[in-house]
Amino acid sequence: MLDFSAEGSILSLTIALAQLNPTVGDIPGNLGKIRHARDTAAAAHADLLVLSELAVVGYPPEDLVLRPSVIDACHQAVDALIRESHSGPAVIATTPWRADGRVYNAAVTIDSGEATVRFKSDLPNYGVFDEKRIFTAGPMPEPVNFRGTKIGVPVCEDIWSPAITAHLAKSGAELLLVPNGSPFETGKFSTRLELARARAQESKLPLAYINQVGGQDELVFDGRSFVVNSGGELAAALEGWTEQVAITSWHRSADGWSCSPGTIVPVGEGLADVYSALVMGLRDYVTKNGFPGIVLGLSGGIDSALSAAIGVDALGRDKVVGVRLPSPFTSQVSMEEAQLVADRLGIRLLTMPIGAGIDSAEATLAPAFESRPRDVAEENLQARIRGLLLMALSNKFGWMLLTTGNKSEMSVGYATLYGDMCGGFSVLKDIYKTDVYRLARWRNAAGPDRDVISERTLTRAPTAELRPNQTDQDSLPPYDQLDAILRGLIEEEQSVDELSKTVAPRDVVSRVQQMLYTAEYKRRQAPPGVKVSHRSFGRDRRYPITNRFRERVRE
Repeated sequence: MLDFSAEGSILSLTIALAQLNPTVGDIPGNLGKIRHARDTAAAAHADLLVLSELAVVGYPPEDLVLRPSVIDACHQAVDALIRESHSGPAVIATTPWRADGRVYNAAVTIDSGEATVRFKSDLPNYGVFDEKRIFTAGPMPEPVNFRGTKIGVPVCEDIWSPAITAHLAKSGAELLLVPNGSPFETGKFSTRLELARARAQESKLPLAYINQVGGQDELVFDGRSFVVNSGGELAAALEGWTEQVAITSWHRSADGWSCSPGTIVPVGEGLADVYSALVMGLRDYVTKNGFPGIVLGLSGGIDSALSAAIGVDALGRDKVVGVRLPSPFTSQVSMEEAQLVADRLGIRLLTMPIGAGIDSAEATLAPAFESRPRDVAEENLQARIRGLLLMALSNKFGWMLLTTGNKSEMSVGYATLYGDMCGGFSVLKDIYKTDVYRLARWRNAAGPDRDVISERTLTRAPTAELRPNQTDQDSLPPYDQLDAILRGLIEEEQSVDELSKTVAPRDVVSRVQQMLYTAEYKRRQAPPGVKVSHRSFGRDRRYPITNRFRERVRE
């Protein structure tokens, strides 16, 4: 609530930070969330409500904003907020905005029937971001005069370099409110915080960082909005992975504005964060796309066990169906482990033997194969028959098929196209095999149902069970070595020479690089999955399928 000095200047502000979970394209639904947040702010006597980036349309909207009808709908939503703004708190609404025949990423300050528009100036065009494709960059933003206080509203990337905040400070801004759409990746909160501290200290202005929460296709947003004062000290930090409207109290003194100390929720451990990202990413993908639940193959291995646990934590045990699909090569241990994880999670388990389907497919192919020796073609029939049956269940009952492969397998093509790659979403897509084990042990210790994944599953040799006595290490280096090579090749773009000096012999590294390149065509056909690393497959890493580059041995 506003407080004035004897001279009439404002001495205090109550600012509500709305950490919401919008749905891309659901403009009426997002408007409803904004109104609810505004009501919550009003009940706390807030003067101003600040939203995360593009909250009206949802972030990231991608090419959706190229449709004029979408921009029209966003303008109509903002017009509604303007009409409703004669009572209650002011709102900094964030939306695509059409002006002079161009579309901008905008922050619209709405107060008492009036609107002041500012445009995002620095458009990111790297990694998962391609905003220059859809938006026009705005000019250097000027402060907004809010009831006698000059507020800078730089949007997200606008604070990743000092130029824009320096311009705002020079133009008289007294505090900075920053709407963000910053996707989660491991360790990123500390990067955001240090960045905000640097901008606050350089400009000598307090800064509130408002980030959205929720899943959108491959991206997940952890929220974790916060406030730092002009000296860089943390004044408030919101809980991650949850929607909330946080009320912050601001006071003006001779030294300028500052935020009173509020609740500071500590950042969790790394594995807990990654697991939360997987749960939220799966939950929002399933629910926002209207699936009644999920179905997945339970092989008795670690990947499907962890995927099932994430599914239960995301959706509830009544919305997860497991399926055993044994072939003649499926061991009794695998059957028992699949049953055990289903029992411990409390999910429904179907069993559909595929032996007859294999025999029928092989008989049909026999004339074409002309008595050639058995090889990977016959092995892959098993995976493809499993994919056929799982997709049939998905079609019949509307369940989304959850794919259970991990990043290590997808990196080197150790997966069957139109077989175990079938599905609508891959929750472990950005999780290396060694991290699958770490997450499984973490889930056993910290999850709501303890020890859902047995020690036998955690310690037995990984196997696709497509031929007798098969293990993954028949075709791949040990996973600890493989993952170290892959991290170097994918996340760090290290050379074969570099990795051969520190990780593995050159012939091993070269073979892994060859498999990585060769499998690109498979990954282009893989389902989306949760991004948690600095560089995931998909929007983050765009390699050509046709690619003859190979590193030469340096003499």
